[in-house]
Amino acid sequence: MEKKRWDCTALPKGWKMEEVTRKSGLSAGKSDVYYFSPSGKKFRSKPQLARYLGNQMDLSSFDFRTGKMLMSKLNKNRQRLRYDNNNQNKGKPDLNTSLPVRQTASIFKQPVTKVTNHPNNKVKTDPQKAVDQPRQLFWEKKLSGLNAYDIAEELVKTMDLPKGLQGVGPGCTDKTLLSAIASALHTSAAPITGQLSAAVEKNPGVWLNTTQPLCKAFIVTDEDIRKQEELVYSVRKRLEEALMADMLAHVEEAANEGEALKEEGNGSEDMESV
Repeated sequence: MEKKRWDCTALPKGWKMEEVTRKSGLSAGKSDVYYFSPSGKKFRSKPQLARYLGNQMDLSSFDFRTGKMLMSKLNKNRQRLRYDNNNQNKGKPDLNTSLPVRQTASIFKQPVTKVTNHPNNKVKTDPQKAVDQPRQLFWEKKLSGLNAYDIAEELVKTMDLPKGLQGVGPGCTDKTLLSAIASALHTSAAPITGQLSAAVEKNPGVWLNTTQPLCKAFIVTDEDIRKQEELVYSVRKRLEEALMADMLAHVEEAANEGEALKEEGNGSEDMESV
């Protein structure tokens, strides 16, 4: 074997490059390249050399066979580094709008759900996967035993529901029925019709429509509307009389205060004249 060793100018000072050419055998004429550090340590591959030098030198453009820096790779690396730095300074946004895949054990790829609260955003949903949120049956029974009190801590009289309204479900009382109807009127924009299915009386836990209150189906007649209008008119009339009486009381009180101030002024004048 023929050995040749010389200084490698591409590496730091003190590094040697050795080329060994085989003279005989099946691999005759083939040459192997080795590198030696200033301390005499031998390196047989570019990865070994890169691990040894670490951050001291960038060997991405270094040719291990020739011991030289390839200018084409060096310029390309410089351009790429400059391009990455410019994009990082500009803050270029990521244009990839696809949602990441959920990391689950499922054999099917499930994308992550995108949730937004902005009214102008439009989110596409799969109608097959869109299901109603589950609701607890007979949750209105939790309100049983709760009463309303006025400012004087006196119990407020509850409303009297029409006889046509009948509750549905186990242990449904008038208070539970009133809470169910009031909740449905405040939380739902759909018409209140009651439970239309006749099977709900046999098994409310299966056939109960959670969007409707816990009452049987009912029909509002013209007589019910007329009675309600009379009740509203009566309440408004009493409110008008109460407001008028309060206004008259304020006027009378102001007049009495004016007369009292006038009498005090006359009495002070009499005292001064004396």
